[in-house]
Amino acid sequence: MNYTYKLRLLPESDGGYTVFVPALPGCITYGETIDEAIEMAKEAISLYVEDLTDRGEPIPDDSSTLEYSLNLVA
Repeated sequence: MNYTYKLRLLPESDGGYTVFVPALPGCITYGETIDEAIEMAKEAISLYVEDLTDRGEPIPDDSSTLEYSLNLVA
């Protein structure tokens, strides 16, 4: 099965990136570089989906989610 997930990478003040997976509440990880953060996210998502599968719960994904960034000048 193929699933699609959007990732939010938040640069940390002391270096590295925290990664959030909005479709999977509580699925958060960290990497020193963007590439490492993405690899860590893949691993975290796999474990999260495996846990949902083991519990017989539905597996959400972002395949039909639209995303838009809005800049507001105040």
